[in-house]
Amino acid sequence: MNDWTRESLHPDYAQSLRVDEMLYDSKTAHQRLKVFQNGTFGRVLTLDDVVQTTEGDNFIYHEMLTHVPILAHGAAKRVLIIGGGDGGMAREVLRHESVEHVTMVEIDAGVVEFSKEYLPMLSEGAFDDPRLDLVIADGAEFIRQTAGGYDVIIVDSTDPIGPGEVLFSDTFYGHAKRALTEDGILVTQNGVPFLQGQELHNTMRAFTALFVDATCYLATIPTYAGGPMAFGWGTDGPARNTPLEVLQGRFDAAGITTPGYYTPQVHQSAFALPGYVAKLLP
Repeated sequence: MNDWTRESLHPDYAQSLRVDEMLYDSKTAHQRLKVFQNGTFGRVLTLDDVVQTTEGDNFIYHEMLTHVPILAHGAAKRVLIIGGGDGGMAREVLRHESVEHVTMVEIDAGVVEFSKEYLPMLSEGAFDDPRLDLVIADGAEFIRQTAGGYDVIIVDSTDPIGPGEVLFSDTFYGHAKRALTEDGILVTQNGVPFLQGQELHNTMRAFTALFVDATCYLATIPTYAGGPMAFGWGTDGPARNTPLEVLQGRFDAAGITTPGYYTPQVHQSAFALPGYVAKLLP
């Protein structure tokens, strides 16, 4: 088989991935779901031909959205994940033995079951961890009703199109802020700033109104093409100023062996923003 899939998420830019073997291809009333094998990235999941995650490079995304806030906080016991049905985010959060409880809110139970069957390497058994509470519900509705008390909230959303759009609203962010503990941290997926600058700007505008410390940090993920990806950061606490030696001590104590992206040095440098990204912050 020598086919290629073409992603056209952006109006002036596209990327293609070779399809060595198509493992799953189904069109529903709302979207087309595919899983295929690629020589470099392993198993690749796409929705309407837009890459969602890959076996090969998902570790970068998942490590940076989990280890950065958890190690910066230093005492996170309760973590909330909005989205993350493939289990990759829960996998990385649960590597922290100090985390006592993880609530994961996924709108579609079918995504979880599908991922268990076709992408089990992403969750690595996370769904069986007794600390994980899987809730099948709308993330925006859950965050509105929850009693809160979370030290870290991670929004693992799709792009702000269709069902994922509500997870980028000022109202959602306001409810998330209320659900945090006093020095809690909210982190979000905010796309590739070079191609999706308005998405980051809108989130940062909302964060600036809500948090004492509102910014973003960056990581380069090959299949999220077009430059580094931005992650929103909001907190009223001092976590972003945690000294390098403290981060290193927490990382060593956690005993986490990462596949190769997160380090305390990368953690600190990720907050150094290129000029074109800094200009998108209010």
